[in-house]
Amino acid sequence: MTTEDQAAVTGEAPAARALLVVPRLRVQNANTVSSPLTWGFPAITAFTGLMTALERRLGREAGLALHGVGVICHHFEPQVTRGGFVRSFHLTRNPVLQDGSTAAIVEEGRAHLDITLVFDAELTRGQTGEAERAALAGQVAELLAGMRVAGGSVMPPLPTAGRAPARPQLRLVPDGDEARLEQFSRLKRRWLPGFALVSRDDLLQQRLVELRQRQPQAGVLEAWLSLVCLTHRPERQPEADVDAHEPASSDKKVPWQIERRPGWIVPLPVGYAALSDLHPAGGVAGARDTRVPLRFVESVYSLGQWISPHRLTHAGQLFWYPAHAPGSSLYRCFNDFIDPPVAEAA
Repeated sequence: MTTEDQAAVTGEAPAARALLVVPRLRVQNANTVSSPLTWGFPAITAFTGLMTALERRLGREAGLALHGVGVICHHFEPQVTRGGFVRSFHLTRNPVLQDGSTAAIVEEGRAHLDITLVFDAELTRGQTGEAERAALAGQVAELLAGMRVAGGSVMPPLPTAGRAPARPQLRLVPDGDEARLEQFSRLKRRWLPGFALVSRDDLLQQRLVELRQRQPQAGVLEAWLSLVCLTHRPERQPEADVDAHEPASSDKKVPWQIERRPGWIVPLPVGYAALSDLHPAGGVAGARDTRVPLRFVESVYSLGQWISPHRLTHAGQLFWYPAHAPGSSLYRCFNDFIDPPVAEAA
């Protein structure tokens, strides 16, 4: 039975797919240390967590279900010292101990962000009226203003000369493929300049195959590090240019080249893997929420890529979806972007 048939039986309006766009969201002091091994832009789990928290605050009576989230970054300003290759985070000296002495500083990284969030939404009550959808988008903006985004505070939009700040939009997804492509083409032009974060799990698998041809014992960690590190390699000279009578201790310089990556590739925490069994609710002392089961986890890493939104062909390439199979110990986020030329080469 389709969604339309179920709606006809229950007497409710059929659900409709929609895109919820929250443009130019200013976030101050967002968390940049999102895992034990990486720092920089917040992990994608911070935004899927925001999506879940937003849906819960809206409540079922709002008639809006959120399934996936896409992130476009327009500005990223880490709060670090400037000058030189080595940088340090700007840290605060709080809290103060009971005797007035300064407590040990816990390493925290912060950054100011300017981002656009795009949600894969579903209107469960079939809100097709434009005024109704505009009111719901305004409600989302009001809730986001009082929420934390990756641990950072949402700031009011800066005044712009001659035009009002961009407002959230809740747009219905057309039925036809051509209409969907036309709608997405208009939307992604508004996200420029900026960069969208997508998954590149395919590059990790491809590099693992290449490494094992030279090093059969190489693992996924070696492949991951080889793609995220800045690698300098000596350039091998043709044999015709090498003088056989030249002594081995010659001072002749060897040219070095930086290994190029296939795009703006970054290390990316994409979820968590369980380290323990699932403990019953309230079974672990000191748990933040004693009403839900608890298990200890560690971060799961993959590769991401920052690309310009105009390179996306459809909205499905932008969204990240949280997934967990019943009985599985893996909690991770997936993205459906695959670069066609790289996929064919692999």
